[in-house]
Amino acid sequence: MTLLRLLLTLCGFMLAALIIYAVQVGDFWQAGAWLTTDPWGITTLADLYLGLAISAVIIALFEASWLSLLWILPLPFLGNVWTVVWFVYRLPEITRKLKNRL
Repeated sequence: MTLLRLLLTLCGFMLAALIIYAVQVGDFWQAGAWLTTDPWGITTLADLYLGLAISAVIIALFEASWLSLLWILPLPFLGNVWTVVWFVYRLPEITRKLKNRL
C-alpha cells in the first residue's frame, strides 16, 4: 500500500507540475476559447467534470457529511490534484473497506 500511495503522490505532483507549466507557458484564455468551441475540447471538459463528479460521490460516501464538503468544494478549482490528495489520505481506509466487502 505504501508503494501505491507513493505512486499516487508522484502522479499528483506530475499533474501539478503540468498545470504550473501550462499556466506559465500557455495562454489560458485562448485555450479556454478553444475548449469551449471544439468538439474535442467540449468532450475533454465533459470527461473532466464527470470524473470530478464521480470523485465527489465517492468522497461523500467515505466522509462525514460536513467533512465531505471540505473535500468536495475544492474539486472544480483544484481538479484531480485534489482528488489524488484525498485518495492518498484515505487509501488505507478504502483498501480496508473493499477487502471487508470481498
